[in-house]
Amino acid sequence: MKVEGSVALVTGANRGLGEQFVRALLDAGAAKVYAGARDPAKVTVPGAVPIAVDITDHDAVLAAADQAHDVNFLINNAGSTTRAHILDTELDSFRTEFETHVLGTLAMSRAFAPVLGRNGGGAIVNVLSVLSWVSITASAGYAAAKSAEWSVTNALRVALAEQQTQVTALHVSYLATDMAAAVTGPKADPAAVARATLEGVEAGLHEVLADDVSRRVQAELSEGADALYPQLRGGQSLV
Repeated sequence: MKVEGSVALVTGANRGLGEQFVRALLDAGAAKVYAGARDPAKVTVPGAVPIAVDITDHDAVLAAADQAHDVNFLINNAGSTTRAHILDTELDSFRTEFETHVLGTLAMSRAFAPVLGRNGGGAIVNVLSVLSWVSITASAGYAAAKSAEWSVTNALRVALAEQQTQVTALHVSYLATDMAAAVTGPKADPAAVARATLEGVEAGLHEVLADDVSRRVQAELSEGADALYPQLRGGQSLV
């Protein structure tokens, strides 16, 4: 997959990492970049093509796929967090997380799979998280949804291989965006993460691990719960 000359669509493109993806794509020579947002008037990147898309609205997803029929590169970035605690947050918050990150990503991928196939295969990037692999009590709804989205991503990768569609997962911890504004710890630069992800796609990577936290957590997966959750024995959380 080559970014230069590609026709891309980025969801959640009006701010944060999504906006940086749009900028990085244009800087890398993409021929056209559709910048998807619930309110396309909020897309401000010069040169982008605003497009209305709400990934939780199936009709809106299908309309976007019909309009952006020339796409060969889909970046499923749109998301949100309700900060749903595992014990005391209403279940509707968990439903919102799953409707957005799991079903929304799946709906976009299903709608655009035939578009990508007709246009030579292309690529899909699903923006996941280090929380795909390890959970935290204070945002358990988000982590659970991202874990399920990781599973969906793996299945899509296999299902779309025959039509030569590359599926890449981005795993990253906290980013310097509005979503993590209250976080006081280290945060990655979203512009750098966007560039690294595009480089990973061009290199044919199935996964892009964009920061040290993601690399450390992935390395602990084979060690089991004791390694992933050192707080069970009085240690500090990995994230």
